Amino acid sequence: MKAKEGVLEFLNQVLRSELTAVHQYLLHAALCKNWGYERLQEHYSHLANEEVQHSAGLIDHILYLNGTPEVGQLDPIVRGEDVGTLFRADLDFERDDVELLRKAIAHCAKVGDFTTRHLLEHMIEDSEEHVDWFEVRLRTIDQVGLDRFLSEQIKK
Repeated sequence: MKAKEGVLEFLNQVLRSELTAVHQYLLHAALCKNWGYERLQEHYSHLANEEVQHSAGLIDHILYLNGTPEVGQLDPIVRGEDVGTLFRADLDFERDDVELLRKAIAHCAKVGDFTTRHLLEHMIEDSEEHVDWFEVRLRTIDQVGLDRFLSEQIKK
């Protein structure tokens, strides 16, 4: 099937973002493991797996539209020095991802590509849940303090 105008460009932008998220979340999982925060390591590993699934779906869809998945480029990866820095960086990343997905969804609606729109709508739901997760954790840190929050993240 041939893609409608501009759809492949948006899909490849979203793919780059998802692949960047995979790498960033794998790094953050490893950092949390190294720091001894097993619960956070587990959550970041789960996020990375979600992003792998999104990436695979995007690659399949790009190929279905007779496009070429651009898998060789990533956006800059943020390596935080502490959990608060990780959370803030990942919150910003997810907010940017939601904005990109909104633009891509609007474009797909405009050109009448409802299959791609549906795929992206599923992805934006996950990204909005990620935004909420990071916002709640940052708010909790503000309320109870970083040390108390981290003491709860040590063991599963």
